Amino acid sequence: MSMLISYDPIDQQAIGEVPITTNAQMPTLVAAAKKAQHAWAKVSLLDRQQIVVKAYEKLAKVQESLTLLISKEMGKDYRRASYEVAGTAQNAGYFCQEIAAALKPESMGHGAELQYRPLGVVAVIAPWNYPLAMANNLLLPALMAGNSVILKPSELTPLVADLFVSTLNEVLPEGVLQIAHGDSATGKALVEADINMVAFTGSLAAGKHIMASAASSLKRLVMELGGNDPMIVMATADIDKAVQFAVASSFENAGQMCTSTERVYVDARVAEEFEQKVVALASRYQVGQWDQTNVNIGPIVSHKQHQRVLSQLKDAEQKGAKFLLGNADYEVPYIQPTVVTDIRPEMQLEHDETFGPVVAISRFTHISEAIERANASPFGLGAAVFGGAGAADVAEQIEAGMVGVNQGAGGPGPWVGAKQSGFGFHGTAAGHRQFAQVRVISK
Repeated sequence: MSMLISYDPIDQQAIGEVPITTNAQMPTLVAAAKKAQHAWAKVSLLDRQQIVVKAYEKLAKVQESLTLLISKEMGKDYRRASYEVAGTAQNAGYFCQEIAAALKPESMGHGAELQYRPLGVVAVIAPWNYPLAMANNLLLPALMAGNSVILKPSELTPLVADLFVSTLNEVLPEGVLQIAHGDSATGKALVEADINMVAFTGSLAAGKHIMASAASSLKRLVMELGGNDPMIVMATADIDKAVQFAVASSFENAGQMCTSTERVYVDARVAEEFEQKVVALASRYQVGQWDQTNVNIGPIVSHKQHQRVLSQLKDAEQKGAKFLLGNADYEVPYIQPTVVTDIRPEMQLEHDETFGPVVAISRFTHISEAIERANASPFGLGAAVFGGAGAADVAEQIEAGMVGVNQGAGGPGPWVGAKQSGFGFHGTAAGHRQFAQVRVISK
């Protein structure tokens, strides 16, 4: 039996291992999911809700273990990892209630009823940067809708997912929730299998492959495909507030977040003040291991990702960017807090997703220039506009699924991307319903 080994990103020491799901095993996994789904679909929505809530209550006994695994597998500091676990466990009851309300049949009048029925077997392919929360955001509505789920976690964080699934399965009916471990080959086999839907969070390139594979059988898709989030700082902005957001958003989770601020466009009239304050704040961030006190930035998850960030920094340096803090050469596994200015459109830092703790700044003289550059990307996940009068008008012109005015993107609405950052969405009633088949019964 081939094993998938999980490594600590700090020292590359093995943490644990799980068996790899082979391509030959995939039909058996899917057959078990189909069998379980038929029975699960017959359970009433209210009873499903009660079962799922009870399953999530079991997470309380492994909360500490999940927190430590997130820290050890991807390097996230203990405090942030604990928030991820607590949020997943403690909010499950509320979200199950919200999902159940969204999936209730609706009277259409004249004897017609709108129903939300299960789709069948749903593949959930989850990323490594929020290995519990991101998987849960897709897994929970899929289960509540009466589907069975096969979770394929990132090969970088298999132990988190394995403990998560095994704990829930202490309550869930057999076969309703299964796990498939492995690299992209395992994901490819799962997508090509006889399933009904793929819910995916990951790279644009992987999303395109999934979409092409799903086309032959018209599998349903919900995909979040990353971002290259812009931030516009107008001359009328509260500079201190804008600085705090720019640094916090760029450095959160060592910059390994899909809605990290990747590009900051600052009005030239306030740029010098903004840059000075960004450097002052960024200099206070501490880099280190997850178990060290006062650490704000942990390691980059892998050597491959570390090299990707360095490649972008070196490209910027070669093309004339100015480093206000840090440089273009850091030893594995850390990227120190970095602030770069004079970013231009031809640089990788502008047009590629970085996924590292870098504040990349450009100046503009007219707001139309900032809007044009903000929109000059195939991505359109999140964005932020900081300013006084007129900031909301600028936000209206940004091509993104989520735009914050004097705050970050997201909020109480669905998690949705525009352009090539998303296909479908999740969260809120409309998002929950994407995991169900709409049916109209007329009597």
